[in-house]
Amino acid sequence: MAIVMFVLLIVVGYLIAIRYFPIIGLNYIDNKKELDLTTLIKVDVRDYNESYKNPVKGAINVPVAYLKRYYLEIPSKNLIVVASNRLEKNVGIRFLRTKGFKVVGYTITNEEQTVSKGNQLNKETYC
Repeated sequence: MAIVMFVLLIVVGYLIAIRYFPIIGLNYIDNKKELDLTTLIKVDVRDYNESYKNPVKGAINVPVAYLKRYYLEIPSKNLIVVASNRLEKNVGIRFLRTKGFKVVGYTITNEEQTVSKGNQLNKETYC
């Protein structure tokens, strides 16, 4: 029984790690700066609705849910991942790396967290 619990704990820990733990060794790139598109390709892994409302100029839009189906359409150059939150960023970058792409950076467009201070709600943006 103890072995089964240990194996279950390892599996659950692995599943949490691949989604929520940050990816080490990547640079945050400010999405306000204009990037050199000759050597870098922007891959927008946000949902179609979000990317339509706030488009990133020159990006290839492939949502995280469709990466497995359409990753072959992404050119094999250095990539920058555009995501709307940390979860999309982590899942998208890990998937692209397993398929052999070189991800050199990422940007998060609109990650907001609601903070409650007393009776007042504030929205703070975190990158």
